[in-house]
Amino acid sequence: MTRKKITDAPKLWDLNEVWQVLTDDEKEYIDQNCTIVNFRKNEIIHKEGDVPTYMMMLAKGKVRVYKEGIIGKKPQIIRMLKPFDFFAYRAMIADESSNTSVSAFEASTVYMVKKDAFLHVIQNNNRFCYQFMVMMARDLGQSDRRTLSLTQKHVRGRLAEALLALKQNYGLDEDGATISMYMSREDMANLSNMTTANAIRTLSNFVEEDIIAIDGRKIKILDEEQLVRISRLG
Repeated sequence: MTRKKITDAPKLWDLNEVWQVLTDDEKEYIDQNCTIVNFRKNEIIHKEGDVPTYMMMLAKGKVRVYKEGIIGKKPQIIRMLKPFDFFAYRAMIADESSNTSVSAFEASTVYMVKKDAFLHVIQNNNRFCYQFMVMMARDLGQSDRRTLSLTQKHVRGRLAEALLALKQNYGLDEDGATISMYMSREDMANLSNMTTANAIRTLSNFVEEDIIAIDGRKIKILDEEQLVRISRLG
């Protein structure tokens, strides 16, 4: 990984409105305690069991949050992060070690705020604390919905939901149909909590039903309404 000074890039509050409620003094304090780090594709950002020392925000690229599988089991992708998403804060606030690992899915830029600085503004700026609580509540709701999906939906429903989530997170290419996120079949399986063989088979079924089209790792959504229906019915 490579580091660069905060003065060489936009400030946090120029990228995410949560930080805009800080006072000028708090912004300067955060500025002095923030480092920008560039991670290479597949580079580990932090590992499960690490003691957190930074609160992080993805500024550019794509990042995966995952848990290592039990012996003999594959890793489970918990979620994919998009630019301006926060991470590595839960364990810090709870004063625990990290219960997930994070790695760069592609070359990514991460803003890293020192633990003491982040906790200082959480404890002393009520508006910032409230906005951060709102963001955490939304994350918890999303996590609850994902847990329900992974435990109760069949493979078609899980894969349809994963495709829709990727579209929502990363948008579409200029053709207005191709998801701007290219994943291997193994990664798609890990995201959907299924075997790679099941992911390949289900994607092939979606192609045969004219729901999607596939060109290598590129997936084009042909019938989003049907994809939503499959996701909803599970």
